Amino acid sequence: MTVFTASKHCNVSSKTIINWVEAGHIKAYKTVGGHRRIKKADLEEFMEVQGIPIPDKRENGTGKKILVVDDDMIIVESIVQSLEEDEYDYEVISASDGFEAGLQVNHFKPDLLILDIMMPDIKGYEVCKKIKSTEETAHIKIIVLSAYLDDEKFQQMKDNGADMCLSKPLPLSQLKNEVARLLGLKE
Repeated sequence: MTVFTASKHCNVSSKTIINWVEAGHIKAYKTVGGHRRIKKADLEEFMEVQGIPIPDKRENGTGKKILVVDDDMIIVESIVQSLEEDEYDYEVISASDGFEAGLQVNHFKPDLLILDIMMPDIKGYEVCKKIKSTEETAHIKIIVLSAYLDDEKFQQMKDNGADMCLSKPLPLSQLKNEVARLLGLKE
């Protein structure tokens, strides 16, 4: 669980969860990107000891996985944090180059890929084409981001399998809405 999800589960603030983790009351680990994760069993064990009521079912959890591919770590961090704190409780990881992205598509098996196509070692249309033409990955939704593409290039990306093309910079709220819509979580 993300800190945000754990806070909703306990009905406390995210800062309270962080304080409990830092004090050693709740076991947590950090992802490669430095984000805290808490096992649901560990959180509920803590809640039981403290007398905090445990909700009957996990609210809003979708189990949807998102891979963010961009070589600008500030952009990656912004997108990852925004999606992790979203109401749908996505599992989000990132990759900073084409090679790592390929590995993560195979191992992480994302439901959605957010791809900056203006990276040195990535030809965006090839990535889209390969993902959409492979049976095991054809279901993956692809959002292409770029600050430099015109309508013609965006159409080329769509022709090669991109589900959506967006220009940078774009508001994170718009990206979150498009992610939820593509994953069938909202209209």
